[in-house]
Parts: sequence; C-alpha cells; structure tokens
Amino acid sequence: MGKTAARVPRLTAVLAVAAAGALAFSALPSNAAQPAPQTGAPSLAEAFRTAATQYDVPRELLVGIGYAESHLDGHNGLPSQANGYGVMHLASNPVNPTLSEAAKITGLPVEQLAKDTGSNILGAAAVLDAYADRAGLAGAARQDLGKWYSVVAQYSHSADGPTARLYTDEVYRIIGQGVGAAGVSIQPKKVTPDRGKYTNVAPLGTRTPSSIAAVDYPGAIWNPASTSNYRVGRTAAISTIVIHVTQGSYTGTISWFKNPASQVSAHYVIRSSDGQVTQMVAEKDTAWHARSTNPYTVGIEHEGWVDQPSWFTDAMYRSSAALTRSIADRRGIPKDRAHIRGHNELPDNDHTDPGPNWNWTYYMQLVNGGTPTSNFTTYGSGVRVRSDARLSAPIVTTLAGPTRVYVTCQKQGDTVTAEGTTNNWWSKLRDQGGFMTNIYIDHPDAKLPGVPICP
Repeated sequence: MGKTAARVPRLTAVLAVAAAGALAFSALPSNAAQPAPQTGAPSLAEAFRTAATQYDVPRELLVGIGYAESHLDGHNGLPSQANGYGVMHLASNPVNPTLSEAAKITGLPVEQLAKDTGSNILGAAAVLDAYADRAGLAGAARQDLGKWYSVVAQYSHSADGPTARLYTDEVYRIIGQGVGAAGVSIQPKKVTPDRGKYTNVAPLGTRTPSSIAAVDYPGAIWNPASTSNYRVGRTAAISTIVIHVTQGSYTGTISWFKNPASQVSAHYVIRSSDGQVTQMVAEKDTAWHARSTNPYTVGIEHEGWVDQPSWFTDAMYRSSAALTRSIADRRGIPKDRAHIRGHNELPDNDHTDPGPNWNWTYYMQLVNGGTPTSNFTTYGSGVRVRSDARLSAPIVTTLAGPTRVYVTCQKQGDTVTAEGTTNNWWSKLRDQGGFMTNIYIDHPDAKLPGVPICP
C-alpha cells in the first residue's frame, strides 16, 4: 500500500465514527463558517490527481464516482436531497456518515469538506482509502480497478445489496465509457469488476412474477420505499402528476427513499443516462413528495440537479413522457399543464424543481404523442459545422448554402457574434455529425424551442 505510519490511525478514526455516530444528522447550519477563499486554487483535474496520489486511490475511480454523483459539479456547496455535499457527495445522514468520516481522517472542518471542491475530493479519497484498508486491499491490488468494487459499494451506503450493486455498476460503466467534463478527462477503460460478495446479488431490475405484478407501469422496476415513508391508501382521487428533480443521483435517491429516517418518497424515479424507471410506491398509495398535495398527486422524480441541464437527456424526457402519458390515460387526467405540474408550481412548498432548464415545451409535446420540431433550415453560405460547440473544434463540414437540417439536441458553448447578433447556443446536427452556432438556424429564438439539451 505504500503507507506511512501517520496514515494508519485514520482507519481507527473512521471505525470510531461509524460506531459512535459522531456527527448528528442535520444540514450544515446556515451560519456555518465558510472556507477561506483560496488564492490560486487548483483546477478540478489537479484536485483529482492530488487526492489520488495522497491516498493511493486510482484517479479513474475517483472521477467515475464523482461523475456518477454530480457530473463533477459541486453545486456551490448546496446539499442533495440526502444531505450530501460536493462533487463526491460526502453525506451526513443516519445511514451515510462519509462527511464525518472524512473530517476525522483529514482533520479538515466539515464545512470546508462540504463547500470546498478540492477538500471534498480529498475527503472522499481518504474515506475510500480507509474502506480499502478495511477490505485488505493492498500493494499491487490497489492499482487494479476491478478490485475496488466492494469498496465503491460500501462508499454508496446503499439501503440494500441490489441498490449497492446498481450504484457500483454505474460507476464502472462510466469508467468504461470514459469521462470528459469540467476540464477533467479519463479515457475509456475496459475493467472486469471483481464483485466478490455482490456476485450473487440480483441486479436491481431483475423481474420476478411478484415484482411484475406490483408495478402500475409495465416498463418499471419494482423497488419499494420504506413503509415508514408513505401512507397506504389515499383520501382523494388522483388528478395531478408532479414533475420533480432529485437533487442527487438515481441510486442515491432510491436508497434514500428506502431509508426509514428520510420520511420522504415518490412513486417513480427515472435515470438520466437511459431513462430507466423504478417504481417505489404504488399509485394507489400516498407518497410523501409534495406536502399538502400528496393525497391527489403522483410524483415522478428525475435524476439530476435543477442548475445542471446535462442531466436532462432525451432518453429521460422520452421515458418520463411515456410514463406520464400512461398515468394520465389510465387515470383520466387531462394531458395539459394544468394537470401536469412542476413541484415549484404547487401550493404549500418552497422547492424550485424542475427549474428553468426543464424543457416543458418539448416534454408536453412528447406527453401528447407528438413529434417535437427537430427540422430547421439554415441560412447563409459557408457555415461551418464543428465537432463540438467550440470555435477551436475541428471543422467537420461546411454548409454551402441554406440547408434543411435535423437538430438532435442543443447546448451552450463558445459565444459567437455574427450577423448583428450574439449567441452561445449551438445545435447538434444529426446528418452532418457536428455542431453549428444557432445564429445560422433560421429561427428567431437564440435557444430553439422544443429541442432538448445535449447530455
């Protein structure tokens, strides 16, 4: 392991925290001391390299976990639904003590670990190092990514084996496909995970006769919330479908709804990457997701964060729309915005989800079975199509003149000034295989309506 004598006591500290529950379950106080601004703070990429080196944890593993948890965005220190913080989602709740563990090991204040990105990554590496010690992972085995499987599963603090396997498989899937985000990159790497005790754990989504019978929506996976987190039955007829954003990861949300202490749930949770649907509360029962409107609503949670549009993939939009359409048709609910509402639009709540990045126009077109507008016409001549939404990206092709194009998605990139206007939105063209600035799309809006955000 290449350990120094000074590193051994940190494992003892972790075990002591786990036994004593040193940090009580609560959000950081609003008046908590903020970490001092850092002059010349390291880049995110450098923070991952430093943490990996200091705690002998593979950098690819740290990045994979960070991307699974947050898409490498610390969200300015705001907590997730499960009271987790930062790029690495160091948490403080009754079943996940990683924030307090990191504080004990590193000696850094919990406020700094929660709000300073470099410290957050360092703290996660310290916790993973301690878990690896406990698992007996030493020497050359530490360089074998596949050997870290059980350590990553422990880091998830999932409610059960299938959820832990779902979380860990997702981390390894990300490592396998590579990451390029927020100035951090890892190359795609084929890894054979050593699942150990999780080898015989059925992956979440394994269908059985009883689970198939339990779901209201045939495409869903049945994974019930804790019975402490919802009410059996209803006191009113279902009349409204509520769109939520999890403020956390898919597996983290599922695990949180299975935790009896959370006192919260939703009927469905949808994964960003592929639109997988998990049902956690039967529609006939009252999930606790929207306060006073719970009795007459069905709640659908979408993996992601309101301030980060990269989570709102086309796969998730389409999967969610199909689910919403099914609920509305089965329950006789009109498929309009008066009956399909955002959490922020309901009375008696202080939430902001799904937020301004949720594309309601596109979503409602999908719910109503329409084909959202994807065909546009360009104007001008010699318009360059690039491999990415950057002026420095290689040119893929050039449009000689006005061209009918199919736009698959759009995203913000370099700001372009031309034709008397300025715009930083770029469209991804299906047939040309690249991006072009929206300035040369023949439409008055800078951001095209009805077109999803690129993942």
